[in-house]
Amino acid sequence: MCGRYVIFSAPEAIRALFRYGEQPNIPPRYNIAPTQPIPIVRLVDGKQSFALMRWGLLPSWVEDPKTFLRVSLLLI
Repeated sequence: MCGRYVIFSAPEAIRALFRYGEQPNIPPRYNIAPTQPIPIVRLVDGKQSFALMRWGLLPSWVEDPKTFLRVSLLLI
């Protein structure tokens, strides 16, 4: 099972730490759960870049992620 985490640092502090060019407004979030969009920093063309990604676990045996997500939500 995936855990949960928080983002409580100011956007300026996160940008200073990871040195990416974008200036997104990252509000504090105190209960980030799987399947929610989360901010990430990735390397694109040699530069660090901000992006939003869907966070969670997708097992290697899943053939169709859309079907897996529907089934897993029904089991909750």
